Amino acid sequence: MHKGSLNMNLETLRKIAPERLQQQPVLAVLLALGSNYQAEYYLSRVREDLQELGKVQLSTAFKNPDFTATVETSKPDYTNQCVYLNLNSVMTLQQLQQSFESFESDCHRCRQTPPTAIRQVTMDIDILLIKLAYIDEWIVMANRYPFKAHESAGIMELAAGSGVDF
Repeated sequence: MHKGSLNMNLETLRKIAPERLQQQPVLAVLLALGSNYQAEYYLSRVREDLQELGKVQLSTAFKNPDFTATVETSKPDYTNQCVYLNLNSVMTLQQLQQSFESFESDCHRCRQTPPTAIRQVTMDIDILLIKLAYIDEWIVMANRYPFKAHESAGIMELAAGSGVDF
């Protein structure tokens, strides 16, 4: 198993656009999961899917208000959770993204909603950090940084937790 350390000063980690890393071999990822519709069911389902890809460590699941909600337009709260996934076998970033999109589709994720509708998000999977096969450091997905408060809290919890190979 590949071991390293997660530099807790996320600001010093390299931030690279995912488009530049599509064909790179990935050993591990740190993900953000989110759901605002039947969250317990869909989070459980995706955690099972992720276990098929490798060893999984979970942060606490946080319930958060939708940051786009207003006084006039209330929206359902999100349940968010970070996941450390140490892959059973190396995959390219592109392959991982396709797998995660498939998991979202299996959860009936609907990306098209009328502008006036309140979006029900069954499952959203975002890649926050990756560890490539050939360098012993974590890379931040530039399109996801700066992290939201619950993402930072989940990353810190996983980094401090026992048994996680950061």
